[in-house]
Amino acid sequence: MTTCLVVPSLPFASSGTVVRSSNSSFRSHRSTSQFLVPLVTNPTCSRPPRFSRYISATSAASSAMEAEQSGPTDITTSGSTPLMKLLFVEMGVGYDQHGQDITAAAMRACRDAISSNSIPAFRRGSIPGVTFDQMKLQIKLGVPHPLQQSLDVEKVKAVFPYGEIVKVEVVDGGLICSSGVHVEEMGDKNDDCYIVNAAVYVGY
Repeated sequence: MTTCLVVPSLPFASSGTVVRSSNSSFRSHRSTSQFLVPLVTNPTCSRPPRFSRYISATSAASSAMEAEQSGPTDITTSGSTPLMKLLFVEMGVGYDQHGQDITAAAMRACRDAISSNSIPAFRRGSIPGVTFDQMKLQIKLGVPHPLQQSLDVEKVKAVFPYGEIVKVEVVDGGLICSSGVHVEEMGDKNDDCYIVNAAVYVGY
């Protein structure tokens, strides 16, 4: 449907001027005081207001924030029994460039995860009803699949100075790559470099 809007004559719209828009092209008709501008109404071009998507995103963010503020997350086993209330997660990576010792790489990954953190809350009683003795750890290691059988889990657990280790999980991950050099005097059997990823879940 096309309608016409009567507006006062504008100084830049003179006879013979072609005005183009995204919807139409027309020639203005100058009169002594006014000219007609065709307005094209196309119901198929309607679109929802932009702010509707913003509202949806805001609602999703608000829901996530409410869930986060509801309390510590339960870390569970494959069943329904929670192992602990999760407070935070530490992450690290470890390498063994020479010697091909996957346990050494895993230990370095765990040290990397915990070495730049301090946890005073447990000792100072900052968590109501929770004592230092109730601190729990859950360790997840990403280790190349062919090397998982060679991993000494007990040595890895010895890296942690305190906290009850309730679970150690080893999954496919990490990397085997070339170090670029084979150094026999450092115990190298080849030029393989082993890389392990670690995630340390801390809670109570």
